Amino acid sequence: MAIELGQRRTRSSDMRDGAPLRRGWTTGACATAATKAALTALLAGDFPDPVEIVLPKGEHPAFPLARTERSESTAFAAIVKDAGDDPDVTHLAEIGARVRLGPPGSGIVFRAGPGVGMVTRPGLPIPPGEPAINPVPRAMMRAEVEALCAAHGVPPDVEIAIEVRDGERLAEKTWNGRLGIVGGLSILGTTGIVHPFSCAAWIHSIHRGIDVARASGLAHVVGATGSASEDAVRRRHPELPEIAYLDMGDFAGGLLKYLRRHPVPRLTLAGGFAKFTKLAQGSLDLHSGRSQVDLAFLLGLAGEAAPRLEAAVLGANTAKEVLDFTASQGIDLAAPIAARARAVAMEALGDAPVAVEVLVTDRTGRVIAHAV
Repeated sequence: MAIELGQRRTRSSDMRDGAPLRRGWTTGACATAATKAALTALLAGDFPDPVEIVLPKGEHPAFPLARTERSESTAFAAIVKDAGDDPDVTHLAEIGARVRLGPPGSGIVFRAGPGVGMVTRPGLPIPPGEPAINPVPRAMMRAEVEALCAAHGVPPDVEIAIEVRDGERLAEKTWNGRLGIVGGLSILGTTGIVHPFSCAAWIHSIHRGIDVARASGLAHVVGATGSASEDAVRRRHPELPEIAYLDMGDFAGGLLKYLRRHPVPRLTLAGGFAKFTKLAQGSLDLHSGRSQVDLAFLLGLAGEAAPRLEAAVLGANTAKEVLDFTASQGIDLAAPIAARARAVAMEALGDAPVAVEVLVTDRTGRVIAHAV
């Protein structure tokens, strides 16, 4: 996962046992280093090890090589990605680049080698029919290739095929399939640096999902907090295609704020009672470490019954306990939570022409409240 790098400040989320978490490198940075090493070997005869590259913010990291190959016409180098302390599916993946000189005037051409996906749907930063290598990694590789070719007095006519060992299997753990990226992983990164436990990559994926849905002409998208609530929407809206489902998770704000600027006519939000209680309270980040259920807020929804329920509600351990207890007293808290969650979502959307539906589910995925 990558975020924009400025003056880095240590945050509580960047600590483990009191020690700062270790930064890592994006797939884009690794692919750039592999490309530079392979092209250097092709032009100069030797692989630089470690190989140093320049990141977009001016840093100069060096990468050890994991594997190399060379023939008369091609060279290959691979880097083992170190994601630092980030829980990244591509941590320790082998990112490789196979380069060859192209015909005169062909320029720099990117190919998808084994384990790298192809874009098949519009709406992403790369058009359909192109390898899923994002613009910043392409620019980084292009800069290194142009500099090397200039230093050796040859035109920058180079074909670069990026590979990820076991990339097709790793891609099954990502959202690439929903975004229309088939056959492997994407080569990503905006700064080259992975910041531990960053939320930016998840939010970025939500935004790209909205872009793909809009480009495909969809009029209805779904943001769910998890698989149970997503399945509830599937049962209610079986007509919706896979690309309508955005992996919102805890990032309601990331979804709603982007839809405010890039609207889709209809939005269904679905989530469990506890998550949507936090949304109803006004929290747009639903992660348990960044927002909490306010039991007094839930008590306030009980209306005239609140005084007799106060001890039990304020002494509860979980939102589910409150829900179950109030239900046993004949009080429905799910309906006002759905209505208030919808009101918060509408406020976040502002004047955007988006009709909002809210489904609140229990832990089995059963819909217990619906607001439109």
